[in-house]
Amino acid sequence: MTEAGPPSRTPLLDQKGRVSRYRLARPQAGIVETHDGHFEATEHAEERRGLHGRYLGLRDRVLGTTLASHRLESEKLTKIKALAVFSSDAISSVAYATQEILFILILAGTSATTYALPIAVGIVTLLGIVVFSYRQTIQAYPGGGGAYIVAHENLGTAAGLLAASALLIDYVLTVAVSISSGMDALASLNESFRPVAVEMGVGLVALVAIINLRGVKESGTIFAIPTYAFIITLGAAIVIAFTKILFHGGNPLIAGEPRESVSAVQGVTLFLILRAFANGCTAMTGVEAVSNGVQAFKSPAPENANKTLLAMALILGSLFLGLTLIARHFGFVPSENNTIPSQLGAEAFGDGSPLFAFLQIMTAGILILAANTAFADFPRLAAILARDGYLPRVFHARGNRLVFSYGVIVLAGLASLLIVVFNAQTTRLIPLYALGVFIGFTLSQAGMVRHWRGIRGESWVHKAAINGLGASVTLVVAVVVLLAKFTEGAWLITIVMPLVAFATWLIGRFYRRLKRNLFVTPEAVFDLAPSGESLVPVVVPIEEINLATVMAIGAACERTRDVRALHVMVDPDHPSTVPQRWRRQFPKIRLIVIDSPYRTVADPIANYVRELAHTAPYEVQVLLPVVEVRHRYERPLVNQSLKRLKKMLAGHRHIMVTLFPFHEGGPGRRRRRASV
Repeated sequence: MTEAGPPSRTPLLDQKGRVSRYRLARPQAGIVETHDGHFEATEHAEERRGLHGRYLGLRDRVLGTTLASHRLESEKLTKIKALAVFSSDAISSVAYATQEILFILILAGTSATTYALPIAVGIVTLLGIVVFSYRQTIQAYPGGGGAYIVAHENLGTAAGLLAASALLIDYVLTVAVSISSGMDALASLNESFRPVAVEMGVGLVALVAIINLRGVKESGTIFAIPTYAFIITLGAAIVIAFTKILFHGGNPLIAGEPRESVSAVQGVTLFLILRAFANGCTAMTGVEAVSNGVQAFKSPAPENANKTLLAMALILGSLFLGLTLIARHFGFVPSENNTIPSQLGAEAFGDGSPLFAFLQIMTAGILILAANTAFADFPRLAAILARDGYLPRVFHARGNRLVFSYGVIVLAGLASLLIVVFNAQTTRLIPLYALGVFIGFTLSQAGMVRHWRGIRGESWVHKAAINGLGASVTLVVAVVVLLAKFTEGAWLITIVMPLVAFATWLIGRFYRRLKRNLFVTPEAVFDLAPSGESLVPVVVPIEEINLATVMAIGAACERTRDVRALHVMVDPDHPSTVPQRWRRQFPKIRLIVIDSPYRTVADPIANYVRELAHTAPYEVQVLLPVVEVRHRYERPLVNQSLKRLKKMLAGHRHIMVTLFPFHEGGPGRRRRRASV
């Protein structure tokens, strides 16, 4: 790569041929030429002037300096870190799943808590079925995407978008529930935390978001310590409690007398048991996270993801069963300010002991950090949806630390809103929880059955039977959760979920329509050549080869003899095909290609144009092909990079920016033409 040298001086002559002054040409620090017509943007390409420059300086201090795209592989996770990142949600549910079961059972009196163990056994059995099914999903779809990808490819667009909306909603609820549960754990330690739970909850969401914006690898390192500390501490408390039972000659399978008497408000009914089962199924949330984020693992990614998923299931199942068994034997009765893990800690370590306080702090920590699972998966799923055209394209753009920053920010905002609306109360949020994840489970497993039937590979019947069992069981559980929680708030999810799916479908319809109306076949060859009278170069930024590009290049050819198309390549996951197509389709038009390893688009273009303005004839015209949409609400879906480029070049007296509006066509365009 060519290094930027010292400034060069070009002598300027007067009418008598004498040197009258020198023109100083600055070195190209922002972009450097690698070979003819190809440039590479450096870390200095990003404009750092004015208010925007101060913002970038603050961002670097808080989040860290920008990482190049080639660092993406080094940012991937080992199994130890991945367990902390993707399993914190599932493992943290141990802190409230047993408690939520007991909250329902005590409606029939404290004696009804004996049903907690059979319910827990049923949930762990369901966990085993789902995990075994998802291990097959990881092998079949190593690119990640989970329920959305499987359902979309095998069951159709509607099923895929419904699965995606279910998971997106569940990730938002995961953050809200985990943070609110963390506030409950802190309130069990000190009741003074309760009045400021909302403020602290929103602050903690912001903190977790900032840590995630610093990068997947760094967030994994930070979150690994409290995750493993919680597992070890809670596991030690369960072992100590079991030892006490056995030492005193007790039988842990026998339910003890409840420590508090609670009056029954209803009898033990099948519906009550189903409600308790539905609440306990919150222990299943987060299980799909590993299959959604396979690409975040170091190679070999599928094998590492499967091992992580199995380890997560073993840890989750052991802690959940152990805690439920201990709570049932000692007769723990949950309350808002005295959680089941808190009562276990008091029994095992002694109330007020340092280990008891440490368990409470670690419980609060794992609950708060459980939000990290959603922060790892929500942006990744949103990026996949944006790649497929079902969300705005900005969600597929990686930020300065190689994470999908827009997804992180949107998730933090939505979760904070829920915490404020529901006053950080876990019991009010739980009824909204788990329904979405079981809908995702069902669609994913049903899609896998269709997948195996389609490819009919080795042992396909056996594999299809496993996924079919998973689909059947999770469908039954989804119906149970819906019926049990419908009047408690699950009805809201049944409304919001289809609305979110419909919104993504509308966005997809817009992008499909735009692609169809702007489509240019790769076989077309355009006999366009610069033929204008002007010598001022015209630069046309292009994102892809479409009808808007062809029309803009044609307009530029009519204006000048020097036309330059400029294309920036930013996506390391999906290399651009524009350079290969351009040589064949536009043989007479020069193409400038800028590799942007720091993923900026407008800044490298602005650097190139400014440097071009320092060469004869010392003027540049930039022609921006802007797509005109039919409705105002469609504007955020297009032209975002061009808007920033226009703003960056505004006010430069040697650079003229001209918009070339292009109407995509269709009925609206025909009506406008008729009115003219």
